[in-house]
Amino acid sequence: MQAFRFNGAELLAHPSGALLWPAQELLAVADLHLEKGSSFARRGQLLPPYDTAATLERLQRLVQALRPRRLVLLGDSFHDPEGHLRLAAPDRQRLAALAAACELVWIEGNHDRGARPAGLGRCLAELRLAPLAFRHEAAARPPAGEVSGHYHPKARIRVSTGSASARCFLFDRQRLILPAFGAYTGGLDVRDRAIARLFPQGFKLIAAGRERAFLLPASALA
Repeated sequence: MQAFRFNGAELLAHPSGALLWPAQELLAVADLHLEKGSSFARRGQLLPPYDTAATLERLQRLVQALRPRRLVLLGDSFHDPEGHLRLAAPDRQRLAALAAACELVWIEGNHDRGARPAGLGRCLAELRLAPLAFRHEAAARPPAGEVSGHYHPKARIRVSTGSASARCFLFDRQRLILPAFGAYTGGLDVRDRAIARLFPQGFKLIAAGRERAFLLPASALA
């Protein structure tokens, strides 16, 4: 894991795209987009229906390994507001196991506002634990220490053989944006205006590799 400091908090970026705050025993992940496959199938676009199981299995393994006291899901946990109603029984059991292992906090996203399985944790618009504030989408004028998701940042990184694409954590002195965690989530290039406008003074980048996360300078972008 890559250690870094953000607004006075000592944090760890996990190669899975998760964020660990050891002092608070808190683990945060963004943009699971559970039931995206079934959502597309309802509109006639068939995708293999395994995204929810794959995402939750990864999350379960992570929680078992890191043992957080609190798990914060940073919004768009479901791909649409009815996604939780389409969960298969084994996937409901996986979510119940997560809620039994730690406090489960659902942050509302733009895709899944008000949607979560009944009785499994609590749902909030945002969670503030000084010096950090967890929400789904970066605010135009954020409080110091804002942690969010929504944009699914990725970057093309220079490597010895050319370049490679990687999901990224982005941060400056005000805000931190996590990469998407879900199996069927794409990404938005960090140089896209939608992301770049949020960091007018530039950003620091942590690339999530297969086994490690790397803090990289902007010059590493291909």
